[in-house]
Amino acid sequence: MPGATGPRRLYVYNGGLLAAPMRARLRAAGYAPRLGLPRPGGLVGVWGQSPTAPRGEAIAARRGAALVRIEDAFLRSVLPGRAGAPPLGLLIDQAGVHFDPATVSDLETLLATHPLDDTALLDRARDGIARLRDADLSKYSGFDPEAPLPEPGYVLVIDQTAGDAAVRASRGDRNRFLEMLFEAREAHPHARIVIKTHPETQQGFRAGHFRDADLGPGMAFCDTPVSPWRLLEGAVAVHAFSSQMGFEAILAGHRPVIHGQPFYAGWGLTEDRDPVWRRQRRLTRAQLFAAAMILYPHWHDPHRNRACGFEEALDTFEAETRAWREDRMGWVATGMRLWKRRHLQAGFGGVRPVIFADPPARAAARATAAGRRLMVWGDRAAPKGALRVEDGFLRSRGLGAALVPPASLALDDLGLHYDPASESRLERLIAASPALPDHARRRAARLVARLVAAGLSKYNLAGAPLPDMPQGHRILVPGQVEDDAAIRRGAGDIRTNLALLRAVRAARPEAVILYKPHPDVEAGLRPGAVKGAKDVADIVLAGVDPLAALGVADEVWTITSGLGFEALLRGVPVTCLGTPFYAGWGLTRDLGPACARRHARPDLHSLAHAALIGWPRYFDPLTGRPCPPELALDRLAQGTVPRRAGLRILARLQGVFASTAPLWRR
Repeated sequence: MPGATGPRRLYVYNGGLLAAPMRARLRAAGYAPRLGLPRPGGLVGVWGQSPTAPRGEAIAARRGAALVRIEDAFLRSVLPGRAGAPPLGLLIDQAGVHFDPATVSDLETLLATHPLDDTALLDRARDGIARLRDADLSKYSGFDPEAPLPEPGYVLVIDQTAGDAAVRASRGDRNRFLEMLFEAREAHPHARIVIKTHPETQQGFRAGHFRDADLGPGMAFCDTPVSPWRLLEGAVAVHAFSSQMGFEAILAGHRPVIHGQPFYAGWGLTEDRDPVWRRQRRLTRAQLFAAAMILYPHWHDPHRNRACGFEEALDTFEAETRAWREDRMGWVATGMRLWKRRHLQAGFGGVRPVIFADPPARAAARATAAGRRLMVWGDRAAPKGALRVEDGFLRSRGLGAALVPPASLALDDLGLHYDPASESRLERLIAASPALPDHARRRAARLVARLVAAGLSKYNLAGAPLPDMPQGHRILVPGQVEDDAAIRRGAGDIRTNLALLRAVRAARPEAVILYKPHPDVEAGLRPGAVKGAKDVADIVLAGVDPLAALGVADEVWTITSGLGFEALLRGVPVTCLGTPFYAGWGLTRDLGPACARRHARPDLHSLAHAALIGWPRYFDPLTGRPCPPELALDRLAQGTVPRRAGLRILARLQGVFASTAPLWRR
């Protein structure tokens, strides 16, 4: 185990273990890889049973050193390692290697001897299984979950790459795979048989065991990148040799027929054709998962470059997978201001560089010709089918109008979240959110609690201290940018800040009205200043942190301000005179135009999951990598975000010229 005073020296003789990504992961796990010769009792690291492993094995034997075998964790990367992707986690085993039944690995010892009866641990395991299934995540997740699948009712036979160490360890070869296929046919003579090829075979890296000539009547290959979970859903039986997909078959509810001796065989969850007789314990799916995915691996947080738990690793993996799936076809972007292009390129150009093209008709033609998707900013003019891009609700430390880059952006394929005239993707997520699984609701609850405790909001601006507050029932009225699209599309009869203040005063003449001007307006970047605000409001909170104002408010009245959403997260009652995205769901008092579509009744955490987790994508402000919302929240809370100086004049000029430029140039 790692030493108490720091990472233990690990002598390695494989160049891959000395590469920067692997060094970082090993050091985070408590090992310092290096070249040289170990002392007796030292450690030698080898990669599983790879062709380079005998070097380390021989040196360890001669020097009296302990051998450490290293392998990829069972959630690895979006694309296979041969595509250059570093692993999300490592399996570091000092007793053996998990796929070789000739030795008792650390994983097998865990499965055989650990109590695996802790309620919290098993709850984590059940949540983990559900999250993998719901998000269609597998060891390699570079597939389209909506890709066409065979008609249900087939027997699934899982191929592996020829010569793979896990196959060799179970004494596998092409003949054993052909025997597996023969048994599947004999056991199900009238069923279709689908042979699932390995992702590395699909991408041309390594051959599998089956050939076209092996197919008989009613047999077919599934050689396209599809979701293993959805493929397993359609199967009536599963046959595997030692593939990890046999493990996933167990998690999906199957009792697969296993022809080799992988780590998951022998625990009462499989039909074993070649039993490992020493394995006599009977485990549940949750216990198997807890050992293999939570207790055994060393997970790595690539953003903070440190060790992390399974759930944090899964958050990262989910964010990276989502980005790859949405960006894999490539983007053409139109209607994007010049200063935004760098951040859009970083955020959406990780698979293929974003192409920027104007005007919209030309951009649409380029997207069609290149087989790419088309995106446009906000409510800019765009051809049918373009996805709308907007800032998320946990954005930055500073204003977008001041050219501060966002930590979150949302793609909406249906409409605009602030336009109740038509459904948006956010609205659809909110409508479906009452059916969220418990693990998703708990995640949202944790995120909201952290957000509130950290004092974060959309822009996270420092503000002046609050003035002395009059006693009484205080109503906070947030000002808005009066030409903003959220007002133009989401307001009712009341469409200006002055009209809002007068409406609140008329409805609550006895209340203490606190007026908070919008930060963009206060900064002189957008219109919406109110002359005579002090004649209607009791106090104008100029320059004050909006969250500080929320802290002394008994309720909030707004047209469509995002501060209404911030108020809901903090338990402050909200009255809406327009129709923002959070209105109409039973969580606000609605005096604005009704939206008949909004008949679902989510709770607060369901709403928060849709708005803060399901809808936006997040980008690490430091590394630029896709990241989960929890990471973006921590960066914003700690203030560890890059700052770009010298943009304030450009921001002011942009605000002046935006109203006179052609729409497609804004």
